[in-house]
Amino acid sequence: MTFSDWIRRFTAPGSALIAALLLLAQPSLAGATTLKIATLAPDGTSWMRLMRQGAEDIKEKTEGRVKIKFYPGGVMGNTATVMKKMRIGQLQGGAFTGASLSQVYPDAQLYGMPMVFRTLGEARYVRERMDDTLIKGLADNGLVVLGISDGGFAYIMCEKPLRRMEDLKGQKVWMPEGDVLTETMFDSAGVKGIPLPVADVYTGLQTGLLDTIAGVPTGIVAFQWYTSVTHLTDVPLMFLTGWLVIDDKVFKRIKADDQKVVHEVMGQIFRTLDDVNRKDNESARKALQGQGIEFVVPDTAERANWEQIAIDGRETMISRAQYSPELVNEMLGYIEEYREQHGSGDSE
Repeated sequence: MTFSDWIRRFTAPGSALIAALLLLAQPSLAGATTLKIATLAPDGTSWMRLMRQGAEDIKEKTEGRVKIKFYPGGVMGNTATVMKKMRIGQLQGGAFTGASLSQVYPDAQLYGMPMVFRTLGEARYVRERMDDTLIKGLADNGLVVLGISDGGFAYIMCEKPLRRMEDLKGQKVWMPEGDVLTETMFDSAGVKGIPLPVADVYTGLQTGLLDTIAGVPTGIVAFQWYTSVTHLTDVPLMFLTGWLVIDDKVFKRIKADDQKVVHEVMGQIFRTLDDVNRKDNESARKALQGQGIEFVVPDTAERANWEQIAIDGRETMISRAQYSPELVNEMLGYIEEYREQHGSGDSE
């Protein structure tokens, strides 16, 4: 039961004195807040190192009034479990992908539309112009965004070389649980995906349930998925983002000055994280090559075919993912604007 629920309960006739006492006690109860936040990111990663640095800075600058405790490595369960724990107050926040947050606000997965971005430059150009819109959309749905980070581009990895989209047919392909975008793209290509939560992918690869996965290089290394696959198809399939969100009911109980501190500190952390993630993904690519992973590069015509499949399925994606068509068009307009200014090369 929340504090507001207690107030409503005790403002019934005959309970005025208790209600008054509770109201008098509220400042001391709200004087210190601990935000318990869950993430799938393993301990020891750049994400966790920077998150903990941010937590220490916030604790110091608020003189202990705001503390953040992280639960890394999926110890609090999968996305659905974390969201449930947030609803009942066991957790106050979580780190999610855009696809995960689409359950709350469909446009949160806008940047993850398959093959919409060719380069990191395009993605960042769009983010500079649209992040605030998406942050407001989540705020309207009860979540305060403390930061959005570039997760990087996801690539397909398999036990055999995949040079054509047709090569995916017959493969045991992982599909993130509840990821409408990936499912729609696979449907367009005639591929049947196997839905599983991220935490079960490693076991799926080890047991043979899966033989094909997609992920960002840092994730592939951190979760040790690379130990069960031998080839990486060097085509950026989709751009992933990481979001740190807090239940707004909890955040509003924090003093305004302390809220400002939290936003300022985490804002700087996430700006740093974008650059760190880029460098970490570059290092992870080299590490995968060092482990003997073969990088497969489809020819130009096949790359264009992949993009066309994504474009052909776009209207279905917009419908199934419940995107705002206006925001999709706005994003596509910015991408075109960027390409007119910088060209449409394929490098990140």
